[in-house]
Amino acid sequence: MRQTWRSYVPRLEELAHTLGLNWSPVIFEAVPDSFMSEIAIYGLPVRMPHWSFGARYIYQLVQRHMGYSRLFEVVFPGNPGHAYLASSNGLADNILVTAHVLGHADFSNNNMLFRRCQEQVSEHIVEHAASHARQIERDIEAHGTGAVEQVLDAALSLEQYVDVDQALRRERYAEYLPAKVPPIDDAFRARYASLDAGAAAALQPRRIRAPVPPHPERDLLWFIANYAPELESWERDIFLAVREESFYFYPVFATQIMNEGWASYWHARLLREADFIPQAAYLDAIKCHSDVVRPIAAGEQVALSVNPYHLGFTLWESVVEHSGIDVARRIMCEDDDFSFVRNHLTREVAADMGLFRFQSQDNGQIKVIAEDIDALRESLVGGKYNFGAPRVAAAEVRADGTLVLVHDHQIDGSGLDSERARMVLQYVQRVWRRPVLLKTVDESSRPLELAAAVSA
Repeated sequence: MRQTWRSYVPRLEELAHTLGLNWSPVIFEAVPDSFMSEIAIYGLPVRMPHWSFGARYIYQLVQRHMGYSRLFEVVFPGNPGHAYLASSNGLADNILVTAHVLGHADFSNNNMLFRRCQEQVSEHIVEHAASHARQIERDIEAHGTGAVEQVLDAALSLEQYVDVDQALRRERYAEYLPAKVPPIDDAFRARYASLDAGAAAALQPRRIRAPVPPHPERDLLWFIANYAPELESWERDIFLAVREESFYFYPVFATQIMNEGWASYWHARLLREADFIPQAAYLDAIKCHSDVVRPIAAGEQVALSVNPYHLGFTLWESVVEHSGIDVARRIMCEDDDFSFVRNHLTREVAADMGLFRFQSQDNGQIKVIAEDIDALRESLVGGKYNFGAPRVAAAEVRADGTLVLVHDHQIDGSGLDSERARMVLQYVQRVWRRPVLLKTVDESSRPLELAAAVSA
């Protein structure tokens, strides 16, 4: 009888356990290509409805039809994890994908950033997100599509603005500044205060309300949910639901090079050691592996623009070769992409991979444009801060309720796309229901203030 890819799943799992991988159970499911595109765009099998996901879906379809992208699998970490495989995959594709998924499952089960975020949100994220979607459908029935979409416009435009260094369920700011009680510096005042309760109370300083926010607040979803002057409870819940899902997605974004490299390292190793795979399927799977981890380059560039599979796979092979698998597992548990690339992308590895920027000259020779390893590392991870979004924080709420946002352009090294920024400010103003200002710089680094006022 002809064997299907499912018959190889338990044998690959057994081999992976033998080699030291450990993970929460994974549910494998083959789904149509159209559904694969949907869950890749929405980020989850069922998620809150919004027009922006539809726009992304159309873009994904165009890319796929033009041959620029193909989805073999989509994995959602959790307990259990969920792995969706394209039904158009062949036997060899799915054998490789199954091994790849086991590498992902091992990574998400043991990496500390994944563990911390999953424990705060939910290990049952697929079901949790579906619950959010159902609640929003009820909000639409109760308040109308337009009202709900207006809140989702604002929340999803800020979905990158969370602070995973804070707890998911954090307390509101203290209402008052800490009291500074002046010392009783003479015997008479001390005696007077001890005899008269009213006098003692008079010696206490007046309580001063703390400013809101007490410091620049970069978790804009949390801040608006808690401090928008007229936000209704159902609107607040939408903001907090988007924030929860952003907490879930952050480790996926912040460990992409590590995670894809780890999964690629293990699918290659499992294929090499799986003597039960038919020779023809093995050869096809190895070819697929080569396609997955090949570098992508053209013109003047950092030669990976960036293929995280190739970069991560090469770095993990280097770590294992020079330090052993036990050290590699410790790094996998403790690091994110920032520390991983900075600590393990050496000048030698970068040179071997052709990562330094270069340019072809008319005489046919190659000119190296930059060979600064520190600059190279930062170019690879610099766009990963804050989900790759500009650094914007809530800095002040004025007496009239105006919200003042400040862009840290010095760290970002540039101004903002003013048209996009104005659109986001309009979204935010509709839920803040007071004026909203954003302080940034223009393309020439001159101070620029954008504003969204209350509609008449």
